[in-house]
Amino acid sequence: MFSRIGQLIFDNEAIAKTSNFTMGLEIEMQRVDEMGQISQEPYPAGIGDEKTNPWLTNDYLETMSEMVTPSAKHALDAMHYLYVINNTLRSALAPGELLWPLSMPPKLPKDKTQLQIAKRGSKMEAYLKEWTKRHGYSEGTPCGAHINLSIDKQVIQLVLDKCGDQFANEVAVRNYLYAVLAQGFVRYRWFITYLFGASPIAEENYFAPGHEMPHPVRSIRQSSRGFGTKFTGDYTNVQRYVDRIEEGVKQGILTSDYEFHDSVRFKGNKNLKQLPKTGVEYLELRMLDLDPSSSVGVRTGTLRFIRLLASYFITHPALKDDEVNPVLTLANQMNEVVAEELPTDPCHYQAKALAVIKHLERYANQIQLGPEYSEILEDLEDRIINPVTTPSAKLLKYVQDNSLTAYALRRAKRYQEAALETIHPFKGFEDGKTYTADELRAALAR
Repeated sequence: MFSRIGQLIFDNEAIAKTSNFTMGLEIEMQRVDEMGQISQEPYPAGIGDEKTNPWLTNDYLETMSEMVTPSAKHALDAMHYLYVINNTLRSALAPGELLWPLSMPPKLPKDKTQLQIAKRGSKMEAYLKEWTKRHGYSEGTPCGAHINLSIDKQVIQLVLDKCGDQFANEVAVRNYLYAVLAQGFVRYRWFITYLFGASPIAEENYFAPGHEMPHPVRSIRQSSRGFGTKFTGDYTNVQRYVDRIEEGVKQGILTSDYEFHDSVRFKGNKNLKQLPKTGVEYLELRMLDLDPSSSVGVRTGTLRFIRLLASYFITHPALKDDEVNPVLTLANQMNEVVAEELPTDPCHYQAKALAVIKHLERYANQIQLGPEYSEILEDLEDRIINPVTTPSAKLLKYVQDNSLTAYALRRAKRYQEAALETIHPFKGFEDGKTYTADELRAALAR
């Protein structure tokens, strides 16, 4: 059953626009040597300055490369940008360097102070050092695939034109719709963790002695023992989201609003306090492990599925304000259960997962999406029925001596060789030029 807004979108034949979410990607990968150790090489000189290049930079560690694409209207375009940027980085690596294809880091040194914090300017480096004091080195090292998702402007305008009695202005529409999306993704994060979790074990020295996981799991990274601050957001509305983060800073739980690393983040004004007034511009989704079966860490089908979920959330009834926090608290508990399950076991919420996938199949048919979506949903339904087909369960077949290093290195070398042999890298970063999004799109399209 559509919501009022969903029915409005459907009746005005704008339903296709609800799957036309503009999408940008941020993919993190560790640089390693041919033995699977954290690389000792500096930031690659051939891709410009790490402090000023917004498209190829570092995250927590100097070796933790982050590839950022300009926004794209179609999943295939986003993937094209990602492949070019990924191969540009690969072409600039030092001889013998590779990109680690797993979310969990390679073997870490026993003395983690040997790890070098990213050189991102004095202010950011001071923040990263303070973060490390609070959380330790290990928690900063997992890598993932982040998706930046923005709603088609025609959908926002249609809702404003037809629902003027409900919203004061365009900013109010944006804030409401993004809140609905955020609630949906947090509510079904457990579902995404089951389908795409790909971090079943950790390599040596990630956990302190005596604190290792008792058995392989679906996703260490998406569990409470993975990345980030254990501080949950309030997604009731944008104002309460901001208030919650500011309270965390005030109480000293967060060093700054930048430290808020929940699975979904509202993005827009860099001054968080002003965000409710200026409006959310896009969501940052932080719930995907790297997909080691892809050289770029994510697949086109996964992006299409995320867009389908977003379309479903925006057209169906939202939670009531007093329901949001109780429902999302339960959802976070469900995610913890799923993340820590043995990957080959059926999901504790298998029946619910099958019901969700059936709803998505009916929705995809109702709005007449193409056969590529049917194929994606059929594959994901099979993952629910047969847990051995999930990414984490597949990885277990390659574990040797409690390690995935041999598998990861085989993949890393194959991807590196293929990139250098078949793809002409983008040369535009070499002279230190800083590209705007429009300039980079034009350059990558040549």
